[in-house]
Amino acid sequence: MITVSRKQFTLEEYNRLTELGFFESGERVELIRGDIITMAAKRTFHSVCNSLLLEELYILLRGKANIRGQEPIIIHPNSQPEPDVVIARKKEDNYLSSHPQVEDILLIIEIADSTLRFDREVKLSLYAEAGINDFWLFNLIDNQLETYNQPYQASNRKYNYRSQQIYLPNDIISIPHFSDIVLALEKFFF
Repeated sequence: MITVSRKQFTLEEYNRLTELGFFESGERVELIRGDIITMAAKRTFHSVCNSLLLEELYILLRGKANIRGQEPIIIHPNSQPEPDVVIARKKEDNYLSSHPQVEDILLIIEIADSTLRFDREVKLSLYAEAGINDFWLFNLIDNQLETYNQPYQASNRKYNYRSQQIYLPNDIISIPHFSDIVLALEKFFF
């Protein structure tokens, strides 16, 4: 009988593979709970929504926070996802010394069309388990923004968020940690 086992990678191993050029140039991968995951190709709506959202956030939060688009964050012990958008605390070195970690993150935003199920099940659970308080999901399938906050661990040992709310394209929403700054959602849905 042949025994099959799965190799789980640590952050250090994953980053070493990247340094050694293990992944092809332009190959989009991320480390989720020790597994190296190939990221889905971005569709047109996803790319446009992401670009418009980043542009708007740069304008609204200039000098107040660090806005990162599709860049790694660190979730110990074995995850380095690349969310579509991260709003992180201002840091003097602009995260040159390390990618943002959980304590640096004010809001994570994922934009989902073909990845909706993965983002709702895998990424949402990962962010909740890490204790990231605010997570937004731009659901391009149903044309709505799903907001999640107050992470918790359910009795079945799964992680989720206590508070979940739906916003429609004609809504205006305050950005967490910046209650005086609002985002008009009509700009991001088509």
